[in-house]
Amino acid sequence: MTSALEPTLSVRQVLTLDRVLAGEPEVVAGAGHLDRPVRWVHVAEAPDVGVMLSGGEMVLTTGVLLAEDVEKQAEYIRSLHRAEAAAVVLGLGRAFPTPPEVMRRAAERCGLPLVVLHRPFPFAELTEEVQSRLVRRKFAAVSLSEAVRTALTGLITAGAPLQRLLDEIAVHAGCPVILTNLAHRVLATAGERPAVDDVLRDWERIARQAGGSEGDGWVRAELGGRGERWGRIVLCGYRGDSPIGRLLAERAAEALVLHRMLGGSAHSWEEQSAQSLLTDLVSGVVPARQLLPRARAAGLPVNRRSFVPLVVRDGEPAGLDRVLRLLGLPGLVAELADGATAVLLSLARDQDAEALTGHFAARLRTESGTPGAVVATADARTAWEDVPAGLREARHVADAVAAHSAARDLPAVVRLRDIHLRGLIRLLRDDPHVQSFAERELDGLLCGRDAEQELLPVLRTYLATGRNKSRTAQLHHVSRPALYRRLEAIEARLGVDLDDFEQAASVHIALLAHDAQQG
Repeated sequence: MTSALEPTLSVRQVLTLDRVLAGEPEVVAGAGHLDRPVRWVHVAEAPDVGVMLSGGEMVLTTGVLLAEDVEKQAEYIRSLHRAEAAAVVLGLGRAFPTPPEVMRRAAERCGLPLVVLHRPFPFAELTEEVQSRLVRRKFAAVSLSEAVRTALTGLITAGAPLQRLLDEIAVHAGCPVILTNLAHRVLATAGERPAVDDVLRDWERIARQAGGSEGDGWVRAELGGRGERWGRIVLCGYRGDSPIGRLLAERAAEALVLHRMLGGSAHSWEEQSAQSLLTDLVSGVVPARQLLPRARAAGLPVNRRSFVPLVVRDGEPAGLDRVLRLLGLPGLVAELADGATAVLLSLARDQDAEALTGHFAARLRTESGTPGAVVATADARTAWEDVPAGLREARHVADAVAAHSAARDLPAVVRLRDIHLRGLIRLLRDDPHVQSFAERELDGLLCGRDAEQELLPVLRTYLATGRNKSRTAQLHHVSRPALYRRLEAIEARLGVDLDDFEQAASVHIALLAHDAQQG
C-alpha cells in the first residue's frame, strides 16, 4: 500500500500518455481495475519475475520466454498477481501475434489488467516517460506537504482560531472542507459558500459515503490522539489526484489534532459550531434559509418542527447543555456576549412548547447550580425563517430583565409581555426618534459629569420605586432632607415637576431608553 507522499499514476493515466497511445494499446483483461496505482515501470522477460517485485509495478514484456509453454504463461500472470503488480503490458509481434488466450483468462480471473500493444515501440521510452512523471510528482508532493504544514503550523503558533485553519486547508484543497464528530454531525465548514451549501443540503447521504470507502473525490482523515478518535475531516469533491488529496487530508488532520491538544480555544469544537450558527441567526447577517443546511448537518431536527428561542442570563453553557440532555430535548446551546447564553429548542409540533420551556427552566434551577437564572423566551416559531426574529426578541427580553430592578418578581420563564414598558423600550432603543427623545428629556443631567454620577442614580431609583422618597433615601443611604435637595436639583436641571405624573412618566421613559442604549 502506498503512502500519501509516494508518487503514483494510475494504470488508466499511463494508458493515456502519448507514447503509449502510439503503440495502440488494448485492454484485454482486468478492465475494471485500471485505477490501480502505478508506482514504478519494470521491463522483465523472466517467467519468475514476480519474486523481484515489491508491488505497484507495471511490468512490460514481449513474452519471448513464454511463447512455447502455456503453463508458464498462466504462472507468469499468477506470479504478478501474488506480487501485487499494477498491470502487465505485452508487446505483440515478436512472440505473440495476437493476445494469448491463456494469459488473458488468467489475468481476468486474477483481476490483473492485461494490456497488449498492437504496434511495437521501445519500452525504454515508456519507462523514461513514466519515471520522469513520477519524479516530478514526488517533488510536487513534497513541496505541497511542506507548504501546507508550514502554513498550518504558523497559524497554530499565532493562536489562530479553528475556522482560520479550515479556510487555509480549503484554499489548498480547492473544494469544500467539512469537520465532523464521530456521529457525522458537522462542527465547522470552509470553502466557497455555494459549494459548501450544496454539500450540506445532501449531507445525510454524503456522511454515509464519507464514513465508508473513498471515491469521486471524497477524501477523509481521522482525528484523534492517545488511542482515541473524536472526529474526522472530509475533503468533499476533491478534483486532484487521490494521493495528493490523501496527503492534504493527513496534513490537515495533524494540524487540527495539534490545535485541539494545545487548547486553541476555551470552547470545544461542538460549542464553537453551535455558537457560530446561533450568532449568525441572531445577527441576521446571513439569511436564515442559507443557515438551514448548517443546522440540519449539525444534528438539529428541522423538518416539521417548532423552534423555541431562549436566552438565559447567568447560566453556564455546559450546564444548559446538560439539562437539555437530561430532558431529552434536541437543541443548540451557544454563549453570547455579556453573560447571555442562547438556546434553540427543536420540538415536535404536537409537543407543548410552553410546558416544556417551563420544565426546562425548573430543571435548570435545580441541576445547574444557578437558582437565580432567568430564562427569557419568545413564542415558538414553526417557520425556520422566523427563528432569527424570535432569538432577537428573547435577547431583548433577557437584556431588559438584566436591567430590571424587580427581576426577582418576574416568572421563571419571562416573555415580552412580562416586562411591559421596559421591554418595549428595549425593542425601540435603536430608533433615532427614541434616542433624540431620551437626549432631549435628560439633557440637564447628561451634560455634567457630577450630575450624571450623583443625580442620575438617585432619579433612577426614585422612579423605579414608584417615587417612594423613604425607600429611595434608604437605598442611597442619605437622609430625607438630603434626598429632597437632590430631587430639587434634578427638577431644576430638567425643568420638570416630578410630582406631576405625566412629567415623571416622560422622564422615566427617557431614562429607560437612555439605559437601554447604554446597555
